[in-house]
Amino acid sequence: MTSQLEPMPEDWQRALAIVAHPDDLEYGCASAVATWTDAGREVSYVLATKGEAGIDTLEPVKSAAVREREQRAGAAVVGVTNVEFLGHADGVIEYGTALRKDLAAAIRRHRPELVVTLNPDDTWNGTYWNTPDHRAVGRAVLDAAGDAGNRWIFPDTEAEPWDGVRWVAVAGSNSPTHAVDVTSGLERGVRSLVEHRAYIEALTTEDPQTYARNLIEGFATETAERFGGRPAVSFRLFPR
Repeated sequence: MTSQLEPMPEDWQRALAIVAHPDDLEYGCASAVATWTDAGREVSYVLATKGEAGIDTLEPVKSAAVREREQRAGAAVVGVTNVEFLGHADGVIEYGTALRKDLAAAIRRHRPELVVTLNPDDTWNGTYWNTPDHRAVGRAVLDAAGDAGNRWIFPDTEAEPWDGVRWVAVAGSNSPTHAVDVTSGLERGVRSLVEHRAYIEALTTEDPQTYARNLIEGFATETAERFGGRPAVSFRLFPR
């Protein structure tokens, strides 16, 4: 029998979501963000890139402008107004101390209790190969959550060390442990993905609204089977 998922902790006030590209958070996680902001919690986004290599029909400079605009719009739908872009090159992010430093600095600036990132594993569900950017950023986030609290690691960041990260939650994990009931946030999760219209239209001939609804509702329904029948977004939770 498949094990049931535990509810995510609720005794926190600030979260920081760190991912590689515009749209990474909208492919499911945004419904959870909507639920959190509804409850009065503060959520900020940090994107390593502007997704400039993500639309084949647009040259990178134009794509970056479009995707930044779409990301800010998608974030606003779920109650997030603070969105930062770190300026790493889309598609060729390298795991290493430079990336860890940028992410540790972001954590120190925002001082979250909960850090959210995306699947750093080699595959999606053991079937589809994950992209290098997702793997690099997800792994670096897990490390940077510890780096941020150590004053002797990256001592020259502008913000002071922050040892207040209590959990790192990995969305899209192949081995989730927890979930968030997104009954109230599901519709806005769909709408947040629809805001990435240029990206979706370059990806598929399906109507963006239909594409987003089928995908987001499908993920939530699948997770519901392990969460008491309630539509949900799953995470692998790493306590710190």
